[in-house]
Amino acid sequence: MPGFDQWLGHTMARREFQHFEAVSAAVPGEGGYSAAIAVKELGAGGAPRFHKILPGSTFSTAMSADQAACDELARLADVDADGELVW
Repeated sequence: MPGFDQWLGHTMARREFQHFEAVSAAVPGEGGYSAAIAVKELGAGGAPRFHKILPGSTFSTAMSADQAACDELARLADVDADGELVW
């Protein structure tokens, strides 16, 4: 059975770095959704840390926010030792 994201006809983007994985995401908020990149240490349990990106941009749908996050994830150079995004 396909995952929920495949039912929507869309698959989130994921990239692996030396010690972290980063995944595109949409974060709900007032008036719409924000694009975000979720970061989690490779092989670690627990919740990822969400980094909202594109400050000042609000998207009307989760899919459009995630697409913007996918585009930005492709530009991401690295994730540093503290889990911060490196552009």
